[in-house]
Amino acid sequence: MKYDFDEIVPREGTDSMKLKYVKDICGRDDVLPMWVADMNFRTPPFVVKAIEKRANQGVLGYTCTHDRYYDSICRWSKEHYGMEITNENVNYIPGVVAGILLAVQVFTEKNDKILIQQPVYHPFRIVPEATGRKVVMSPLRRVGSSFEMDFEQLRKDIEGCKMMILCNPHNPAGICWSKEDLQTVAQICAEEGVLVISDEIHCDMVLHGRKHIPFATVSEDARMNSITLQAPSKVFNMPGVVAAQAIVFNPDIREKYFGYIWGTDQDAGNVFAYDCVAACYSEEGDEWRREMLAYVEENIDLLCARLAEECPQITPIKPEASFLVFLDCRKLMEEKGMKEQSELVRFFADKAHLAFNSGDMFGSLGKGYMRMNIACPRSVVNEAINLMVEAVKQ
Repeated sequence: MKYDFDEIVPREGTDSMKLKYVKDICGRDDVLPMWVADMNFRTPPFVVKAIEKRANQGVLGYTCTHDRYYDSICRWSKEHYGMEITNENVNYIPGVVAGILLAVQVFTEKNDKILIQQPVYHPFRIVPEATGRKVVMSPLRRVGSSFEMDFEQLRKDIEGCKMMILCNPHNPAGICWSKEDLQTVAQICAEEGVLVISDEIHCDMVLHGRKHIPFATVSEDARMNSITLQAPSKVFNMPGVVAAQAIVFNPDIREKYFGYIWGTDQDAGNVFAYDCVAACYSEEGDEWRREMLAYVEENIDLLCARLAEECPQITPIKPEASFLVFLDCRKLMEEKGMKEQSELVRFFADKAHLAFNSGDMFGSLGKGYMRMNIACPRSVVNEAINLMVEAVKQ
């Protein structure tokens, strides 16, 4: 490999969130932090170079979008997903979660119902609730240790809703939804007049030869009744830069949404944002991405193989996308006599000295699960597995 993903990158002294707040989530700080969804790899050199080049100009003034920014997004979308977009379809947003908030503010009113499919990324619930909307928690269906869409339940729950927030690919289970699944969602939402906000931040993290299917490409209903939110921040490990994009094909939705973004001054990225996006969506960026994915795939294979052999009480859902792994710990809870999720969290913190995300933060169906960040050097993955195995044996 051209890049060294085995390197241990110290996070102490960098104001790292995963270190600063680890005690808040598990009650102690003498743990291996594998919770926050950023990588423990060094940010790619072409991103750092883009920042240095801009900073060396000596002026950190107001900075606007440029052709390289739009061209890189349009080219990347066509080459990787077969989704053809033009500059007018794209708008900068200050993060995917912010993009969800802006959509909620534009297209819904207080007390309107917004549907999410739990277990799912927790801001899907937090953002609507914080703005006075009512969240409808439509459950996915458990299949073994993983999940699938329950369309019969979805048809019941979607009635009266104004918006659905879709996670594609899914976080935390790492599912790449099939074209047929997405087509059914599009049909149901179109029939009910429900706007779909498709969070596709993990679209560039598809694994083991799979291909991401953008929601907007599966049907005309999907194309004309959706807002797609993407960002290079996860896959290129630069969430601190805050750079994301919204893609909208329907001109009426685009006029309302982009107009609100412009009118509330949310379209102005920081001075480094546009250059970093253009650097990521390049040939050099794709080379780094491919090497990183190959490394993460080996980490996932290692985790699954070792736990199956040494600790079958914990069953990972092998992700089809993302560097996050949802660990099914229901057998472990049964064996250890745990009744509450809090006991599972305490087990990992106090016995295994590991900081993972508690599964119930993603919804009630997350009880019995923990989420683990696998984007780290292999030595750290092995250390974490050793800690889990030893804790279970004790």
